[in-house]
Amino acid sequence: MMRPGAKQYVVARPLYSEDTFAEKHEKVYRHRKTMLNHIQQYFTCDAKRAKNTALSLLPVIGWMKIYQIKEWLVSDIVSGVSTGLVAVLQGLAYCLLASLPPWYGLFSAFFPVVIYFFLGTSRHISVGPFPVLCLMIGSVVTRLVPDEGPPANITGFEGLTRDEQRVLVASSVTFLAGIMQLAMGVLQVGFVVMYLSDTLVSGFTTAAAVHILVSQLKFVLGLTVPGISGPLSIIYTLEIIFGKITSTNVCDVVISLVIMVVVFIVKELNDRFKSKLPVPIPIEVIMTVIACGVSYAFDFKTRYGIDVVGHIPKGYEPPMAPNLHIFQETAVEAFPMAIVGFAVAFSVAKVYSVKHDYTIDGNQELIAFGVSNIFGASFKSFAASTALSRSAVQESTGGKTQVAGLLSAIIVMIVTLAIGFLLEPLPKSVLGAVVIVNLKGMLMQFREIPYLWRRDKPDCIVWLGTCIAAILLGLDLGLAAGLGVELLSVVLRQFGYNRNDSLQIYEPEGVKIFRIPSPIFFANIEFFRSKLVEAVGFNPLRILRKRNKALRMIRKLLKKGDLLLEHLSGPIKESEDESNIEDLDQPTDFKDLPARIDWNADLPANIIIPRVDLHSLILDFAAVSFLDISALKGLKTSLKELIRVEVEVYIVACDPYILEKLHACCFFDDEVQPSMFFLTLHDAMLHILEKHPESTEKKSDSEKVK
Repeated sequence: MMRPGAKQYVVARPLYSEDTFAEKHEKVYRHRKTMLNHIQQYFTCDAKRAKNTALSLLPVIGWMKIYQIKEWLVSDIVSGVSTGLVAVLQGLAYCLLASLPPWYGLFSAFFPVVIYFFLGTSRHISVGPFPVLCLMIGSVVTRLVPDEGPPANITGFEGLTRDEQRVLVASSVTFLAGIMQLAMGVLQVGFVVMYLSDTLVSGFTTAAAVHILVSQLKFVLGLTVPGISGPLSIIYTLEIIFGKITSTNVCDVVISLVIMVVVFIVKELNDRFKSKLPVPIPIEVIMTVIACGVSYAFDFKTRYGIDVVGHIPKGYEPPMAPNLHIFQETAVEAFPMAIVGFAVAFSVAKVYSVKHDYTIDGNQELIAFGVSNIFGASFKSFAASTALSRSAVQESTGGKTQVAGLLSAIIVMIVTLAIGFLLEPLPKSVLGAVVIVNLKGMLMQFREIPYLWRRDKPDCIVWLGTCIAAILLGLDLGLAAGLGVELLSVVLRQFGYNRNDSLQIYEPEGVKIFRIPSPIFFANIEFFRSKLVEAVGFNPLRILRKRNKALRMIRKLLKKGDLLLEHLSGPIKESEDESNIEDLDQPTDFKDLPARIDWNADLPANIIIPRVDLHSLILDFAAVSFLDISALKGLKTSLKELIRVEVEVYIVACDPYILEKLHACCFFDDEVQPSMFFLTLHDAMLHILEKHPESTEKKSDSEKVK
């Protein structure tokens, strides 16, 4: 009831433990589905479900039904043409990262886009080559088919040129990554992307940008540098580049600098005046056309020794099957490719879906990218995701749906089939310069470090750990190391606070409240136990062993008659015998002693048993959403240790599901009983104050909870 003039309320109800509450209040029965029920439901089929499945697997049906031709078509055409021109250039440029002939990048900008048009749920991302994925593919390609020396012993390499071997490797690892993505989508495990935090992805992509920058230096400087993969490859590559720096092609450097400066300035102008420009100025395309014309007119290849794109075959090559031997050699690298490609694309898609108010399906996105990569790899394209800059072009130029994406693929197809020869005199240094300029966004993520350090140091450590590991160890091992650092940071964050932080909150004498702010599982159970010992201020197992050793000595002295009960205050030397240490871990037994020993009273001078002023411990389980078997065992061990040193343990606000699991797992016995569970912290505290009225005395001001 409300008291007049006071903002407070008074509740009158009985004091409830979990047992007493269950006796007086009947629970609602909830049928829990078994694994068999879920399997049966998954494979059940009717007309409605078949329709929903078709709409789910072919999202194009859903948005094509609401397509507004008059309002959207013109915008999609403008966006498609603009995005297509950028896709052509980026396809050629990013292909260099994969250590493949440039024209194969055009395949990757076409085949995956067509498949995604039918299967994808995002209406705004531009599917195609992504520099980080290209670099990951390039590391696999150069490992199996190095620039110098013989290729790996792979069945199917016989009779193929070096470029053909590399294309076979790239398409096979792409096919395998596509299978993994498709399998994850079918198994509905799109949630795996949750384990890649924004901090981890930021650190990883920044490291990838550093790798990309170093990989493009050889084109910008006009040097011949062999591809190196594996840990510390970036160090070895820089060592070779600096060793050959005197052989730099000045013309390549000049062209690259001009391209980078002009593209950078115009891109900045595009960002600053984007509200006034109908479409962003396609400066990369413009500079590429100019560079092609100048290179052709002045014959840069012959006169200055500049490396150019060279012959671009017309048309598409016939499909080919993947190489199973390559599957075996690249399975470890294919999995992080599948995860990274999906994670980046899903993150970008999520941003645009929120902005334009529609939903995307993570599992369907996995299926879409899986099928896109499988289909594309059959036609010699490499792994596709989405490039942030290309998606920004598609969205900012007015793209409404994937019709814009399909039109961009048509532009790429026209170049491949008809006018690709016009790009043959294009210097590779131009492509390298374009790649480097487009790294600005990823490299600027270094600015996040001071902010993260001020706001969240564990997140900053994850960022730095992931970035440094990915730079030094390579992207695949770096991603694994980043996940390890992230998991470690999650574990170390647990149990950071065990009391209320308000200065006005007191704990009664002899009572300790320990708040658990997270689930307890195998990875943090030992950390939980150490934090619990730290909170109570003593190790209960050590106290128990000391008490049992003292009892053992007291029994011996009483048996010999050297010690009478009334002489317990006399000097006694504590036994150092550690035999039968298992017996020391058992509950203290006073059955053959004339009286019960008060362990907090004065004992014989040489028997030193630490005092235990704590009589009650409350574990607040309000934030504990689950316990696994390892946690159950560790929790029960900790409870028994505390109970055996005469500390009463109470668990409050426990989730009913966890309580059911404790009963099902035979958690309770003669020592650990269900009666220790209470509905709320207040119920448990009132119960303790009734049982220990002396605890109502508050702590002194010097013992306020801080």
